[in-house]
Amino acid sequence: MAQALQHVRFNTPMRHLVIVLGDQLDRNNPALEGFDPKTDAVWMAEVAEEATHVWSHKARIAIFLAAMRHYRAWLEQKGWRVLYTTLDDPANQGSFRTELARALQTHRPQRIILTEPGEWRVRQMILETARQHATPVEIRPDTHFLIPLEVFHEHAESRKTLRLEFFYRFMRQRTGILMENGKPVGGAWNYDALNRQSFGAEGAGLVPQPIGFAPDAITQEVLQLVEARFPNHPGSLRDFDWAITPEQAEQALDDFIANRLPLFGPYQDAMALGEPYLYHSRLSSAMNLKILDPRVAVQKAVEAYYSGHAPIQSVEGFVRQILGWREFIRGVYWRFMPEYLEHNALDAHHPLPRFYWTAETDMACLREVIGQTLRYGFAHHIQRLMVTGLYALLFGVAPKQVHEWYLAVYVDAVEWVELPNVYGMSQFADGGLMSSKPYVASGKYLQRMSNYCQRCPYNPALAVGENACPFTTLYWDFLMRHQARFENHPRLAQQVRNLSRLSEEERQAIRRQAERHRSTVLKA
Repeated sequence: MAQALQHVRFNTPMRHLVIVLGDQLDRNNPALEGFDPKTDAVWMAEVAEEATHVWSHKARIAIFLAAMRHYRAWLEQKGWRVLYTTLDDPANQGSFRTELARALQTHRPQRIILTEPGEWRVRQMILETARQHATPVEIRPDTHFLIPLEVFHEHAESRKTLRLEFFYRFMRQRTGILMENGKPVGGAWNYDALNRQSFGAEGAGLVPQPIGFAPDAITQEVLQLVEARFPNHPGSLRDFDWAITPEQAEQALDDFIANRLPLFGPYQDAMALGEPYLYHSRLSSAMNLKILDPRVAVQKAVEAYYSGHAPIQSVEGFVRQILGWREFIRGVYWRFMPEYLEHNALDAHHPLPRFYWTAETDMACLREVIGQTLRYGFAHHIQRLMVTGLYALLFGVAPKQVHEWYLAVYVDAVEWVELPNVYGMSQFADGGLMSSKPYVASGKYLQRMSNYCQRCPYNPALAVGENACPFTTLYWDFLMRHQARFENHPRLAQQVRNLSRLSEEERQAIRRQAERHRSTVLKA
């Protein structure tokens, strides 16, 4: 029924065409305010372009389409008119721009209304298409976030550099979350010193597995469509069990609070073989689809602290990811786009190794994390930063290629959150606009924080030789290549000074080993 409406005119002139994007599935979406079912219509479209402008993981495509179709069902249950173009509609021309143009030509609305998009590219497409059809556009602020963008910009204007720590304290003080009498609960702003535990060689032991959701008829139809339409795309759908409705997202939140939040803090940076989730929440996709309100997630976590269910180190760490990091990253994205995408401060130009799409490598940590990513469309933050991200940084991969991979392979990837994380924190491509240092480490870090090295032929203590760990080799090579840039850096200078322990002969041997490794990887 909704699909058919795409091709006919309404009996009455259309007042508002309300655009709902695939990452705006909030039932309190500001674009829906003032909606009149007699004169307005919601417009949604599934287009191949959004799955192919980066080579998207099958699960990433499926989670968006399944959530969109459930949202359409909710709108129709309300009795609202929905213009919905499915991916397999014969009339679908495959691009967002052409489908929106078709709707404007057919229905000639007096105005387009939408909530602020989460991607600069999509925002520009909408504005340009509307301008071509002489249709006014009203863009409403995204109230899903805890502060308007204007507040972030005011904060940024008052500072020479943008740093999460300052912004996070600002947010705590502004909201009063985990604050008592103007001071942070527990006496500290963060508890990172308590949250760097690892599981050791024996692994994680028995970890409560997160709740999953069996695909219903709507989702099953999507999974079949994705397999048929995108058979050569990376990843698998056999384990697809993500939350795709607000009801499921709330269940997933409650499951995390009850079963994994208490130990989330101490082990949030830990990794273990065969454990993709550990004590992490699996909620980022629901928040980025906007089927889970971040305020509710924060509130329930804080309640868990005050009830004695979870310690402050776990609750504060979880709250910081939402109240601090998520809001901060969004502000950075909109402050610096579109120029942000062109940064390459470390002059990195190597192509992304092919094994990022296959997991076919003898490096155990990369095999584990990439294999997990291809299977589930998920890796937790330390796996992304200190395994796949670290290797790409040390290797010298062009940041745009790293960005496109992260945007393609994770179910929670939306550009506003993914791009600054990759360019700013993971690859230091922005030269320090949002992060105070590049996060570089040798294979010894991975040995300390995981048991991956047990199944690896390489020795993380060695930088040279047949069994030298590529992470360790590339780490020392990175410090040598960028010594002049970082030798007086307040947070990296100590690591650079360690180069003084190496003789010129050792330096040359490391450089040769690094180049051999790059050559071997790029030829594979």
